[in-house]
Amino acid sequence: MFESNNTEFKREYTADIKKEVIAFANTGGGVIYVGKDDSGEGFPIDVDETLTRLGNSIRDSILPDVTMFVNYEIVENCVKVTVREGTNKPYYLKEKGLKPSGVYVRQGASSVPASFEQIREIIKLTDGDKFETARSLNQELTFNAAADEFARQNVPFGEAQMRTLGIIGADGLYTNLGLLLSDQCTHSIKFAVFSGIKKGEFKTRKEVEGSVLKQLRQAFDFLSLSNNLPATFSGLDRIERYDYPEETLREAMLNAIAHRDYSFSGSVIVNIYDDRIEFVSLGGLVHGLRVEDLYIGVSQPRNEKLANIFYRLKHIEAYGTGLKRIMQYYDDTDTKPEISATHNAFMLTLPNMNYNRPSAKKQSKIKPQHKKVLDYLQDNDFISNENVQEILDVKQTRAYAVIREMLEIGLIAKGDGLGNEYVLKY
Repeated sequence: MFESNNTEFKREYTADIKKEVIAFANTGGGVIYVGKDDSGEGFPIDVDETLTRLGNSIRDSILPDVTMFVNYEIVENCVKVTVREGTNKPYYLKEKGLKPSGVYVRQGASSVPASFEQIREIIKLTDGDKFETARSLNQELTFNAAADEFARQNVPFGEAQMRTLGIIGADGLYTNLGLLLSDQCTHSIKFAVFSGIKKGEFKTRKEVEGSVLKQLRQAFDFLSLSNNLPATFSGLDRIERYDYPEETLREAMLNAIAHRDYSFSGSVIVNIYDDRIEFVSLGGLVHGLRVEDLYIGVSQPRNEKLANIFYRLKHIEAYGTGLKRIMQYYDDTDTKPEISATHNAFMLTLPNMNYNRPSAKKQSKIKPQHKKVLDYLQDNDFISNENVQEILDVKQTRAYAVIREMLEIGLIAKGDGLGNEYVLKY
């Protein structure tokens, strides 16, 4: 007999034996002989005491409970510990947690710490591909921001609710859903504000981190600061309209957070240009959906439990209606929101409703003579140079100057006549 990938010799009981048990339970099973030296020769031990210490150590030091996969026998005055591969991997040292210092795997004839990548792969193979329900690698989580948000909406948030919502799994461990809601969430949202309509000079950048519930509020606050309210005029009437309806920003941000693929580590990206905002999230469309399906209101949430929490907190009014409501806000505009998707990314583009309208800065240059012309056009379909001379009591040259000024700042436009008639532009 000799040591191998599924056989281990120990002269006597030591605390490190539990690492061997963990490694075998995580990697195909194996046998530990306590009372044999490295060459396989017997070494005298107190069998009864060894059995007791082994049982207590394995029961009290390893999570999840591995005892059902461990069997003890006395063979030739040594203790034979048979460990079968467990069904709730990865197993780990209770005092260390789900990290390399606590998770061990078998590598040749040695038990070695697993890398973070190996731990993630073991969890994926055991828990399946559903990111939300898989066990979080970080079990040292706090929920201060989440508790504040639940309290704000008068929704209970205790251990019972955390289990019901899927924040805590059936094994008592935090899930990845818990990680997303926790103050230790590793994902973020990055904002970039550009000058003009192309990527070039940055005006400002911002990144929001922490619980996704906290990120949602901070993201909407930042978008609100970037949502201008310029004034335009229809005749003498002052008209104010936000660049983006607040509801569209809210729905777009919710969509990016609730439906992104969190198995990717990258951030949600929000690019703000003069003429549009782009919301880019990782993960393409859910399998089976096409872009055209989204335009008619078809939706399938990728993160159902996270979407359910947003629904409970009244951030989502009804499943699958967000994108459709965004489209409705643009029913009367020439430029519509655009949805594009690749295999691993999704982008929603919202047009700036005021981009092609006269700017508030230009509108502020309206003069008293301009107002008289606009007032005339409120009651008439068009105005001519002669009309301007008459209502302003000016000569032809000054009348043309007033008309030219109003054309430049976008108050009027040339009519359908022979160049001597002018109409309201809006």
